[in-house]
Amino acid sequence: MYDEDELAEIQQAHEEWAEETRDPVVDRFGERKERFATVSNLEIDDLYTPEDVADLDYTEDLGFPGEKPYTRGVYPTMYRGRTWTMRQFAGFGTAEETNERFHYLIENGQTGLSTAFDMPSLMGKDSDDPLSDGEVGKEGVAVDTLRDMEVLFDGIDIGEVTTSFTINPSAPVVYAMYVALADERGVARDQIGGTFQNDMLKEFIAQKEWVIPPEPSLDLVTDTVEFAAEETPRIRPISISGYHIREAGSTAVQELAFTLADGFAYVEAAMERGLDIDEFAPQLSFFFNSHNSIFEEVAKFRAARRIYAHVMEEWYDAEDEKSKQLKFHTQTAGQSLTAQQPLNNIVRVTIQALAGVMGGTQSLHTNSFDEALALPSEEAVRVALRTQQIIAEESGAADSIDPLAGSFMVESLTDEVEEKAMAYIEEIREMGDGSVRDGVLTGIDEGFFHREIQDASYEYQSRVEENEEIVVGVNKYSMDEDTTLELLHVSDEVQERQLSRLEDVKAERDDEAVEEALSDLERAVDEGENVMPVLVDAVKAYVTMGEIMQLFESKYGSYQEKIGLA
Repeated sequence: MYDEDELAEIQQAHEEWAEETRDPVVDRFGERKERFATVSNLEIDDLYTPEDVADLDYTEDLGFPGEKPYTRGVYPTMYRGRTWTMRQFAGFGTAEETNERFHYLIENGQTGLSTAFDMPSLMGKDSDDPLSDGEVGKEGVAVDTLRDMEVLFDGIDIGEVTTSFTINPSAPVVYAMYVALADERGVARDQIGGTFQNDMLKEFIAQKEWVIPPEPSLDLVTDTVEFAAEETPRIRPISISGYHIREAGSTAVQELAFTLADGFAYVEAAMERGLDIDEFAPQLSFFFNSHNSIFEEVAKFRAARRIYAHVMEEWYDAEDEKSKQLKFHTQTAGQSLTAQQPLNNIVRVTIQALAGVMGGTQSLHTNSFDEALALPSEEAVRVALRTQQIIAEESGAADSIDPLAGSFMVESLTDEVEEKAMAYIEEIREMGDGSVRDGVLTGIDEGFFHREIQDASYEYQSRVEENEEIVVGVNKYSMDEDTTLELLHVSDEVQERQLSRLEDVKAERDDEAVEEALSDLERAVDEGENVMPVLVDAVKAYVTMGEIMQLFESKYGSYQEKIGLA
């Protein structure tokens, strides 16, 4: 961008400025901190100049929106054409309560749905399982059978509205239910759209929700990828998720590196299955966290697109440009929310949402200010949605494509994040003797990811406790509070109503059809078939989620993490 003579002049001017202008002021007044760093502890210089981007090649490193390497966005017009999808997370109680919240959000301008499930559903347990007692409907919606799915989407056109499902071990079952619901309503399978998180590698790395071991879990995920490519082209069968890796305490670089490594592992697994990369890769999607260090987050998103485009082309020979375009959902950082002075969370969420927008996200969830205390109330959800709408309609942030491009600071951070993330990815690849898939499985087995995240989390918390990292209202500007918020409360009656519906379904269904469906599923597992077509038939017979997941566990065994065990 600058020739050597120009850079030499800039460097000399920079040194003169530092000596004559900056240093006397620093000597006299000092600076407010000894060291400036991002949330992830990347050091921030006091001033960035062309010296910091001397090696930047505009065509190779930036390009134009909608063109390789997609650093500046995957679409030519980005938000000038249409804004990101505003997809607020919703789910609590029974399907009826969540259906009401869905309609409320749609009426208030939300453009996509996102479903949270309760813990029994997440873990593949039916509501009448003894282990489910006390957890039914508490942290998300309870879904046991296709009947719940029918109620959940009552009055909602699933051929028009796209829906995200945040579920992992039992994601294939929920996917089968959604396909069955479309068949039941006469909606063509190629018309239903949405995303299933379905990222089991991330579960073993960070969130720690699983039913069966890693390798068969990866096989099930691959089944969904294959089925989606053939049957539901508008469904994204995996949302490869860095969000929970970050929530577990990773740095931004670790979040990016481990997420992309998981993505490449899924690519390799599908290719080993015999799938053509350009048939399934366009349906892959990603899910990132957006934290408080706004420029680091923007850099992370831009680096993610650039790394993905290069690797998909150079390592996996992708030819279709859509196979090289990293598309992602963003959620603001849950771990940054504080129970102290909860209204401060509105400001945090706004900053984080702005980072997601300026980083080029395709969809966005903004957390509610009361989520450190309970599931969000309607008022808090509305404020969170309005935050996105104000950014879209009033801030001007959506008016220009990649508005921070060319910033010496942002471009320098993008390069730094890319370099550090690629170093991690190469290390993981080496752990698998050239296979990212094997490297990720090895890293899970040997506790590599756990240790890296644990160390980063400990380091961050130490900085907070030593007041090197300021959390407003917690370790600075704290105050005595008498904050009264109207929090959402999930009644204990929810469990009774859910158990009653499940009991009715079991009484009304055809027991012979249930037994036949489970027998067909067992045969498919034994013969190594793709289980998705059989799962769709099974849920149509109202086989429960728990019955299906119990069969998988009986066939594949359970899993216990080695970390911390003698």
